[in-house]
Amino acid sequence: MEKYTITGRIGEGAHGIILRGKEIASGREVALKKVLVKHLDEGIPCQIIREIKTMQMANCKYVMELLDYFPHVLSFVLVFQYMPSGLSEMIHDYDHPMSEAQMKSYMVMLLRGVRHLHENGIMHRDLKPANLLIGEDGILRIGDFGLGRMMWNENRKNKLYTHQIATRWYRAPEILYGARNYNHTVDLWAVGCIIAEILNKEPLFPGDTDIDQLAMVIRTLGTPNESSWPGLQSLPDFNKITFPPSEPVPWEDLLPDVPSTGVDLVKSLILYDGNQRISAAKALTHPYFFTNPLPMPEKLMPKPPIDHRELLKTKYLKTFKSPSEMFDQLLDVFDMVL
Repeated sequence: MEKYTITGRIGEGAHGIILRGKEIASGREVALKKVLVKHLDEGIPCQIIREIKTMQMANCKYVMELLDYFPHVLSFVLVFQYMPSGLSEMIHDYDHPMSEAQMKSYMVMLLRGVRHLHENGIMHRDLKPANLLIGEDGILRIGDFGLGRMMWNENRKNKLYTHQIATRWYRAPEILYGARNYNHTVDLWAVGCIIAEILNKEPLFPGDTDIDQLAMVIRTLGTPNESSWPGLQSLPDFNKITFPPSEPVPWEDLLPDVPSTGVDLVKSLILYDGNQRISAAKALTHPYFFTNPLPMPEKLMPKPPIDHRELLKTKYLKTFKSPSEMFDQLLDVFDMVL
């Protein structure tokens, strides 16, 4: 830590505390993620090794860069470039609403980042607006690889993964049913949820519990079956819970005022059968991105102020009438519900 000075606290995620700091030698602003390690003398935990490895493999303009990493007392520290804002803040900055061209540009940057990860055999497994950060240059970058990992190769494709992944609102239905033999398409479901949230300004499936999350998905998309979702009945938790039969809600009702091409893009990602979800590469060629208004050129994207995140937090704190209202609204606005 002698190379850095701490200047503030950004927040606390599922996998560590995020601090704001400066690199002493260069004066560059950085973010430092401190992960508690109870027995550092026994070696670096597998989760941290995976996070470092996946970020080193993901050399891409639209993925956060890992600048440094080292043990410190009872923690392990990962150092990243400092990002003053995130997609969650941009969605909820009601004083500066996003234009459709700006929305499309963020979607394109997200899809380019996800395409790069998947082409390099990496699953992120926790894509959500809070993990999509916006730099001073206006570029969106995928961050927080605490659940990221390399995919098994073809010779080990039947190996199992943990199903304890992804923030609930963006968790693919196969994971909600306990699947452990899944693939990169869990990220594509999350991308669909994120794009819908950009368009609607609110989460598509804001469930309160895992069961409520699955019930909300089924009430929205309709009751799945083996025809719409091959392999459904073989999922680990399929027989543990049942839901009343449901008909799908029309997508035009779910995404009002969204162009038909935008609705079609979301529909192509939010599918029960992961094998039918459109890939990030194909999504980038979707007609939605080639109809007016076109995605905003990156050089014209809004540049968030260096303290954008703090400015928004301060603004919302001033509008609350009670501590309970403050807590509820912060959870919604800053996307901290798991």
